[in-house]
Amino acid sequence: MAKSKFYVVWEGKKPGVYTSWPECQAQVNGYTDAKYKSYESRTEAEAAFKGGWKGNWGQGKSSSSKGTGSNKFAGKKSESADQEEIIYDSISVDVGTRGNPGPVEYKGVDTQTGEILFYVGPVENGTNNLGEFIAIVHGLAYLKKLGSSKTIYSDSRTALAWVRNKKPATTLVRNESTRKIWELTDRAVEWLQNNKYENKILKWNTEKWGEIKADFGRK
Repeated sequence: MAKSKFYVVWEGKKPGVYTSWPECQAQVNGYTDAKYKSYESRTEAEAAFKGGWKGNWGQGKSSSSKGTGSNKFAGKKSESADQEEIIYDSISVDVGTRGNPGPVEYKGVDTQTGEILFYVGPVENGTNNLGEFIAIVHGLAYLKKLGSSKTIYSDSRTALAWVRNKKPATTLVRNESTRKIWELTDRAVEWLQNNKYENKILKWNTEKWGEIKADFGRK
């Protein structure tokens, strides 16, 4: 039988102690700077709730990373695309396109705050999938320069597969109009072939969490 967890919401739609993740999630989804954490017992959870978030949030075994940017709960398989909880100590990448192929731009943001960390584009005559692929690799290179092992989120299963294979499976022709996107693609492939990384690259669960934090809002 699965071990029960108790979830404390200090800052959310309705602060309190909850006995299931869906109840907790309902209080924090869409709430700016929500602060919440899981505990193994009700006693721990109620004591933490009374003590306030400043002395508890982002600390202890229920959080894997230091600092106020971490809401990752312990005991979850974060490698799964279906994980229940967002790892806020991460970056998220996404692409904006106008036509496919067409102009492509992408950005990486801090998942917790939405702060833009890098932004490229628009690049003429690219595809959405190529943009997603390049954005993930840009994120890996960005984090490697910082010496960071943070997780990267993307909402593109295709791009995630391409990164695992270290090359894109695209039919976009190479000509003068696609020269720039191919330059970025070739650079991304070269980086993957010549660099190792420990960062997890995970599928953003749009169905449960809403649009990825780097979304361009062009759906």
